[in-house]
Amino acid sequence: MSGRRVGHLPTKAHLDRRNLLGAGLAAGMFSLGSKAYASEAGFPTRPIRLIAPFPPGGAADVISRLLSQPLSAALGQPVVVENRSGSGGRIGTEAVVRAPADGYTLLMGSQATNSINPPLYPDLPYD
Repeated sequence: MSGRRVGHLPTKAHLDRRNLLGAGLAAGMFSLGSKAYASEAGFPTRPIRLIAPFPPGGAADVISRLLSQPLSAALGQPVVVENRSGSGGRIGTEAVVRAPADGYTLLMGSQATNSINPPLYPDLPYD
């Protein structure tokens, strides 16, 4: 046996380490894929906006800021986190939809923006 009690719940510190590990792994995946693209296409040539469609200090903001640093290092350009909160993530998501499709505006999507909002708001400008 592993010595773990049945019904044992992980501590907050244990969960925080898991969340940071997951964010670090995601950041590593960003950097691996982006280096090849950046070197081949000459992208990016200016700062990148990463829109977190929720208020500062929340999970989307924290993860966006954790991911922005390795992404910036991999791409050689600043990645600026911009919080555009409101309407369950709809305002920030619509800002990304209205941005030019040039790869310089990214969205920190979530379950709310991608699966909960579409049935709640039938007039969404995105699918």
